[in-house]
Amino acid sequence: MDHFRYLDHRLHCEQVPLDQIAEHVGTPFYCYSRATLERHFDVFRDAFSSIEHLICYSVKANSTLAVLDTLAKRGAGFDIVSGGELARVKRVGCPGQRVVFSGVGKTEAEIRAALEHRVLMFNVESQPELLRINALAGQMGLRAPIALRINPDVDPATHPYISTGLKRNKFGIPHQQAEELYRLAATLEHVQPIGLDCHIGSQLTTLEPFVDALKRVKALLLRLRQQGIAIRYLDLGGGLGIPYDTQQTPPHPERYAEALLREIAGLDVVLILEPGRVIVGNAGILVARVEYVKSGEEKRFIITDAGMNDLLRPALYDAHHTILPVTRRFDREEIMADVVGPICESGDFLARDRMLPEFHAGELLAVRSAGAYGFSMSSNYNSRPRAAEVMVHQDRFAVVRPRETIEQLMEHEVPFV
Repeated sequence: MDHFRYLDHRLHCEQVPLDQIAEHVGTPFYCYSRATLERHFDVFRDAFSSIEHLICYSVKANSTLAVLDTLAKRGAGFDIVSGGELARVKRVGCPGQRVVFSGVGKTEAEIRAALEHRVLMFNVESQPELLRINALAGQMGLRAPIALRINPDVDPATHPYISTGLKRNKFGIPHQQAEELYRLAATLEHVQPIGLDCHIGSQLTTLEPFVDALKRVKALLLRLRQQGIAIRYLDLGGGLGIPYDTQQTPPHPERYAEALLREIAGLDVVLILEPGRVIVGNAGILVARVEYVKSGEEKRFIITDAGMNDLLRPALYDAHHTILPVTRRFDREEIMADVVGPICESGDFLARDRMLPEFHAGELLAVRSAGAYGFSMSSNYNSRPRAAEVMVHQDRFAVVRPRETIEQLMEHEVPFV
């Protein structure tokens, strides 16, 4: 459930009409519903209420401070993958004991910063990283809590770019090597193995891959305990998908929780989950204005002021996003068209071969399900300022990130002399 709906044929976010926001901030802009964020987090959290757990929102999905602050106030922890993301969760007041640090390329500076913040644990992705963390913790007179991220070689049946649990992926430690590396970790003076981590991919729409991966790491966890390695935390990552269109029906968080809890019954672990997309994906939309409607020999193009620099997912993944008119009209025919942007690339599109209401220049359209991996993956390609971000709460809205200016893009550049 989300809070984007038509009232009197005008698309609203909660109680605020989107065309009113457009008049105030211009286009394109991202709009987030605080009520939707809160509801999605609460539903996910409550699904696991029967056991001790920590919900660590995956910051990479959307790292906007207003989003992080909203979730932190609901009791969320955070899954981070960079020093920049660590700085963001610190900015919203999240203590280290609610932060897990993932990612394959942690630098020395990032590890030091995370140790200083006393993060709950590092999700370690390789033996060199384990040895680096041990050395740095030793220099700081600390003992670093760690989990090893296990690659269970389970096919998540998702897009190959967001699959992370197969042998050919760069993520994690091969399942067959995990016990040996845990035994090494147990001998190191400045790390403490307290957890086991597994994440197999993103936008999963069935439960079977989650359960298959869990069975493999559960067996490993039991073997480790037999060897005296006390695993307290079981981090099962994120990856639960959302419905980008009516053809997709991912499991509800309650069904997801039932499947996982059934498998870990009696394990006596603290469960860590790292949802991102399922929390924020359908809590945000991108609003753009139609600049031109162009009829080619074979296609009609709806050209907007938002492009692949604003929303990369369609170009990168050929991802589907539902597109709606901000003002609904019933006197228009539906036409087959591509919705494209102003970027000088043939891959610059928001939708291809889509049946849509006929749009005219100057009208507004909304790209749904854009809260996750929308603004966070945006860029300044073609020297385009990034879009404004707006958050709505009930009948009011606020600009939580102003639109960039061209002057800001050049602020730190100097000519070579």
